[in-house]
Amino acid sequence: MEDSAKILQPASFKNLRFAAVKRIPSLDGLRAVSILLVILGHWVTKHHQLTFLAVYANVGVRVFFVISGYLITTLLLSEQQKTGGISLRAFYIRRAFRILPAAFVFIIPVILLRWDEMRWYDVAAAMLYLVNFDFACPWFVGHLWSLSVEEQFYLLWPALLQKCFRHRVRVLVAVMTVAPIYSALCHRLKLPGGGYGTFPAVADNLAVGCLLAVFAPHIRKIGGSLAWVMVFGIVLIPHFPANTPLRTLFMLFVLWPLMHLSIAGLVLHVVQNPYAILNLGPVVFLGKISYSLYLWQQLFFYRPESFPIYVALPLSLGFACLSYFLVEQPMLKLRDTRLREARLSLATAGD
Repeated sequence: MEDSAKILQPASFKNLRFAAVKRIPSLDGLRAVSILLVILGHWVTKHHQLTFLAVYANVGVRVFFVISGYLITTLLLSEQQKTGGISLRAFYIRRAFRILPAAFVFIIPVILLRWDEMRWYDVAAAMLYLVNFDFACPWFVGHLWSLSVEEQFYLLWPALLQKCFRHRVRVLVAVMTVAPIYSALCHRLKLPGGGYGTFPAVADNLAVGCLLAVFAPHIRKIGGSLAWVMVFGIVLIPHFPANTPLRTLFMLFVLWPLMHLSIAGLVLHVVQNPYAILNLGPVVFLGKISYSLYLWQQLFFYRPESFPIYVALPLSLGFACLSYFLVEQPMLKLRDTRLREARLSLATAGD
């Protein structure tokens, strides 16, 4: 998952890009809401209570995808504007420091502890960020499908944007057009879940966030009335009964794109209108640890007979905090230190 409310405004020094951080208000709070939706959905799924709320775990993930597309693209567009190019090497280094350490601190112990419940290809999929193509993976690593989508997005989009910068809008619109066609084909072939989770099926979700980054500077302020309409759409659309081929097509080609656009509009709205509740200290902190919390919550909600909610939630929060303070933050500090050392080294060499 992307740095929640941080845009890294790159500056160039020869062939390296360095970052100054500008925090965007409300996005950490929105990520906090998203992770709470995921936890709520997982809890009701495993406890078989209030099961109509289970759909909101997926809604939370879709919000994460829109935010990720928005932030990553804003970063890349800023770099292009400031330096005239996009450094793929610098981008991948930043992503590696941000994503991989916390992920592997979760994945490796879980593989060792649950070895008897995993097949070799489940292990390979988890380690190689291909869980979104492993339709029968165990529950406790099943949530890594969304992280796999994120990694595939990081791998593809910056390089594509670099090569097709002038045609970026056309590329994103094409992705949004092809994704529902691909999903309809997956449903026709009766793939598990209609192929949802495979990258082509959710690429439109990310593309909406990317388009938001492209057009946000030119969009007028979104009012509260329109924002409430978008909220109602986000709440109601997941309950549409797509139980016939015609209804499934309506969901894929109309309702899901409409919900993604509503999420994007809501993201822009809370950025334009920083709500106090989304910027409260505890809410912002929950957004900051949302990546680690997303990693660890699945393990404790896996067996409700062993971890009731009053145990699973504190354990998830505790491990998330440990991951955030002992893994995420030290690795980000190490990344920044290495970048500063590289900058000083280049400055010295240039004197």
